[in-house]
Amino acid sequence: MTAATQLGLQVGKWTIDPVHSNIEFSVRHMMVSKVRGRFNTFNGEVEVEEDITNSKVIANIDVSSIDTRDANRDAHLKSADFFDMENHPTITFTSTDIVASGDDYIIKGDLSIRGTTKNIELKAEFNGAGPDPYGGVRSGITATTKISRKEFGLSWNAMLETGGAVVGDDITVHLEIELIKA
Repeated sequence: MTAATQLGLQVGKWTIDPVHSNIEFSVRHMMVSKVRGRFNTFNGEVEVEEDITNSKVIANIDVSSIDTRDANRDAHLKSADFFDMENHPTITFTSTDIVASGDDYIIKGDLSIRGTTKNIELKAEFNGAGPDPYGGVRSGITATTKISRKEFGLSWNAMLETGGAVVGDDITVHLEIELIKA
């Protein structure tokens, strides 16, 4: 058991500070490079329990906020070829289990994209907690995972003359999350 108080965390509700947090991803493009993107609008909360492994995480991502620095690509990603934003405007994550892994954690949970829910694992590093200059308390988490886009129904692709694909299957997700004690 890892006690929240040992980590400097207060038991109770913490909310994601979207101004100081990032949800980013990368995917192989044309077999030669990686395209990076981010979601600019999201929210969530963590209900911290004294035994950290009993804590709960809930997060929501607004698909319309996808940003790959190319308006045409973003429009294509929002279309039925990929996220099908018209029918599935939100990506959600709800934790099902948190397991200590050395000094870090594995946050297991249900990720729902485009109407498909799969259990994933986030490798999470707790970055610390402490007072902010405004009388509040903040904490930080870095987390990563890799998912198959095809498992979530994002299967559009085009083949290259050389035999490769325009878009790779593996999506690497990187989270930098700052939480504020409610």
